[in-house]
Amino acid sequence: MAHPSPSPEPRTGRPAAERLAAELRTAISGLVRAGRPHDRLAPIPATVLDLLDRQGPMTTAELAASRGVRHQTMAATVKELTEAGHLTAGPHPDDARKKVLTLTARGRNAIEADRRQRVGLLARALTASLDESEQLLLARALPLLDRIAAELGARDEASTAGSAGRAGDRGPISGAW
Repeated sequence: MAHPSPSPEPRTGRPAAERLAAELRTAISGLVRAGRPHDRLAPIPATVLDLLDRQGPMTTAELAASRGVRHQTMAATVKELTEAGHLTAGPHPDDARKKVLTLTARGRNAIEADRRQRVGLLARALTASLDESEQLLLARALPLLDRIAAELGARDEASTAGSAGRAGDRGPISGAW
């Protein structure tokens, strides 16, 4: 799907940041939505598995804080993933009342299979919809997207500084995209 270039601001000749941001949000949302029917894992369980894979063992409270959801909501997801054999709960080293959640081999295999599925899906779509020069242009744009994500992460960390948990890295919006 081709997106028109954002119209420049009248005085500066630069794209209007708000319009560019709106178009970027729409494009990324569309990309995520288009891939969602092909996911092996539901979005919320995939996000939990991804966080544990990337950040290591966590408590249910830490997972809930990192996703900005209530503890009870996360506890239901943790229970589902534990019953499916994707997580194990072990004793917390500093607080016997808490349990530390760890990915099992089955959980790691599930998130890796989901990632491979998504990468394959994207690779096929890139090959089918973009010529070689367009693929190179997209490759050159990826560091820019990384810089934008880093800026958003830095702002999120600054706004949550001093709060408990790992709220600075909320992880992917839907699964491990």
